[in-house]
Amino acid sequence: MAQKRKLTRTAVLQTAKIAVGSSAAIYIAELLGLQFATSAGTIALLTIVTTKWGTLRLAWQRVFTYVLSAILAYLILEVAGSGDWVGYGVYIFLTVLLAEVFDWRATVSVNAVIGAHFVTQMDFSPAFFLNELMLVVLGISIAMILNLFHNNNSRRSRIIQNMRSVEQELQTILCEMAAYLTGGARYRNVWDSLKALEARLEGCIADANEYQGNTFASHPAYYIDYFEMRMRQCVVLLSLHDEMKKMRELPIQAKVIAGYMEYLAEHVLERNVPDEQIGRLTALVDTMQEEPLPQSHAEFENRALLYHILMDLEEFLNFKKLFVEDLDEEQKKRYWQ
Repeated sequence: MAQKRKLTRTAVLQTAKIAVGSSAAIYIAELLGLQFATSAGTIALLTIVTTKWGTLRLAWQRVFTYVLSAILAYLILEVAGSGDWVGYGVYIFLTVLLAEVFDWRATVSVNAVIGAHFVTQMDFSPAFFLNELMLVVLGISIAMILNLFHNNNSRRSRIIQNMRSVEQELQTILCEMAAYLTGGARYRNVWDSLKALEARLEGCIADANEYQGNTFASHPAYYIDYFEMRMRQCVVLLSLHDEMKKMRELPIQAKVIAGYMEYLAEHVLERNVPDEQIGRLTALVDTMQEEPLPQSHAEFENRALLYHILMDLEEFLNFKKLFVEDLDEEQKKRYWQ
């Protein structure tokens, strides 16, 4: 429900910006006496995207491709004398081809509008070229101004809440897996919980990317890296769950590993550096290696699965360790001090 409300608020804000931006662009174009003033509103609509950086990238692409499109229109419609629907078709073909080659697909719609203006007017005077350029610049300028307005504080608070919630979910899952290794009751389907967490983390990563795209600093990439790290840990737990399900019997060592998993769950925290947890895990592996060899085939298989579980736990911890090691000084100062 909360996720649905968030999407609704985002959609309302985005549609409001599109409506205001389109109307403002048309109004200003009319004040300036530009021909095809309504096209400025269309360009603003097509340029307003979800992030500040996305709008900036699209803005320069639109200006640059307008120059190319204007030259194409002149060469095809005026020089080649194909000032009709055939010429427009050739113009669109070349415009789309260039967009595909240079990965500028988002610019095609605006350039199609500009091309239609040239076909309609058959005017290739400097004044008309300037008129079309003003439509493009006006539309993207309005879009850039409106995309400066983002409720980043609210989004950041939601991201932090998601971080705490994800940590609590991972702690719960680890404890339930530990309970399974001791033969205790399982209160819910851990596999379903892990798949639900995986899907949720995908949304968290998308949210963090959008937050990063609406800031002009690099340090908020911390949130993207954090959720990607948790996603990798979630995938490790899915593998660990598979190993546990393969066990036919629970050897005595399973309880020791369960105890370690309960201990580990307490340290699934944002600012924890997992050196101590890695050290204890290494000691646990060394202790198991000193124990007597399995006496039966079934015991051998179960012991091997326990080693797989320990390796999965090591990978789980290494992902967090790599995350910590990759933090730059700015991120450590802002998020860890």
